[in-house]
Amino acid sequence: MDQIVTHPAADYAQLALSIKDWARELGFARAAITGVDLSHAEAELLAWLDKGYHGEMDYMARHGLKRARPAELVPNTLSVISVFMPYLSAGQDPEQVLADTSKAYISRYALGRDYHKVLRNRLQQLADKISAVAGQYGHRVFVDSAPVLEVEVAKQAGNGWRGKHSLLINREYGSFYFLGELFTDLPLPTDPPLPKEHCGKCTACIDACPTQAIVAPYQVDARRCISYLTIELKGAIPLEFRRAIGNRVYGCDDCQLVCPWNRFAAQSPETDFAIRNGLDDVSLLELFAWSEADFNQKMAGSPIYRIGYAKWLSNLAIGLGNASARPEIGAALLARRADPNDLVREHVEWALLVGGYIHESIK
Repeated sequence: MDQIVTHPAADYAQLALSIKDWARELGFARAAITGVDLSHAEAELLAWLDKGYHGEMDYMARHGLKRARPAELVPNTLSVISVFMPYLSAGQDPEQVLADTSKAYISRYALGRDYHKVLRNRLQQLADKISAVAGQYGHRVFVDSAPVLEVEVAKQAGNGWRGKHSLLINREYGSFYFLGELFTDLPLPTDPPLPKEHCGKCTACIDACPTQAIVAPYQVDARRCISYLTIELKGAIPLEFRRAIGNRVYGCDDCQLVCPWNRFAAQSPETDFAIRNGLDDVSLLELFAWSEADFNQKMAGSPIYRIGYAKWLSNLAIGLGNASARPEIGAALLARRADPNDLVREHVEWALLVGGYIHESIK
């Protein structure tokens, strides 16, 4: 957006209503509009970064306070359209998968197609519909891909409230959905935030976290979070967390699974989020047997693809180390003991030791 463009013929109140209708037609559960003043979130953001809770996610700090200043991130932004889209697909009960140590638990959001592409395409279609009415205007689409305080934007727009696990919760949809934003230079009327949050005294999410990553209500230390450890962390997963990870090989949903509001979580009608490759109910051994070519072929178009084959094997090795001991697990781990990747070898060695397949001291 190089310069502010005025649209004198536009009826912004009607346009805002149309935007919400178009968003629903495009598969979003809800759209709401907010302004660009997020100054109230700046101190909290800085405190979180100062504590190092972002771990190796340097991009969280790279843009400084632009995360809380939309008009600095995209000059001349006047309004932000916040949308969300449910992603749950019918499949195996996640609690049953978590309880079976031979199975691989994969975060429910990653069972289908990469959400970045799905939401980005839909948001661009929404942007095109707006231009057909308002004419040429400045805009930019964001889907978890830039320094945007997505939850804060959605909260301020009234799409929900921030739960104690730090995720957005909506009364009708729970928290199993993706967020996206459309920054515009249109002076659209804004929606009010909810008058209050509805978590009350509940601490179910805090109590359920396997690694105690929710260090205080609304504060997550990513360095302890299983989603961070199995997705974002580039190096070896610290020893102190490996047992607690259990069979969670890509992400973690525990804080959401226990949330009372997710009794109302809606199934997604979006076919792109349908479960692929049986990942909702698959054994650790089956996945560990994949070759790199298998991984690349089966995970093409999946959010899992971006962690790479070595990280995938390393995560699976931890799951196998935590599984009930079986000869075939020991054999599979021993077969990868000399893997060419240092990270894989380290996690396989740990799994062999804790599983009782070898008897040596952890170096």
